Amino acid sequence: MASETDPACAVAHGAGGPVTETRTLVAVFSSPVAEFLLRYGQDLGYRAVLFDPDETRTAGVPGAEATAVLPDLDADTDVVVTDHHRAELGPVLRDVLAQPVRWAGVMGNPRHEGPHVAALRALGVAEADIARVHRPIGLDIGSRRPAEIAIAALAGLIADRNGRPGGFFPR
Repeated sequence: MASETDPACAVAHGAGGPVTETRTLVAVFSSPVAEFLLRYGQDLGYRAVLFDPDETRTAGVPGAEATAVLPDLDADTDVVVTDHHRAELGPVLRDVLAQPVRWAGVMGNPRHEGPHVAALRALGVAEADIARVHRPIGLDIGSRRPAEIAIAALAGLIADRNGRPGGFFPR
């Protein structure tokens, strides 16, 4: 049987080992993309956290933590900013970058410099820290709806975590 000899096939049939790492996915700012990102992230084994400094917007996603105070973040934390139009963007991202997060990214159009760059510079954040912020985020799959954007972002995070470029396998 193929699943007995091919580890990838065995995993596809549910024979994957137990998850031994604790990964955290923080969606910054409540949005439709954040909802899908956290819901799907839980299915991928992430501890899902919605952070929005406006406590009236932290209604959250079932199973996800919701907070108006930025939690302590560590090297196993991936942070995705889901709204680059919020006035709090600069201070929130500055505070995220002050912690040892594994990955931080901001959604947005890749044809324009993200508003986070000017906001972080105005706050005196070092250029090296500003360069840690990924933009655009996720794999380029032509996403047009919140669920698709969330899938593209999560696929990009998985590829990055596994040291892969993402995309299709060569034929």
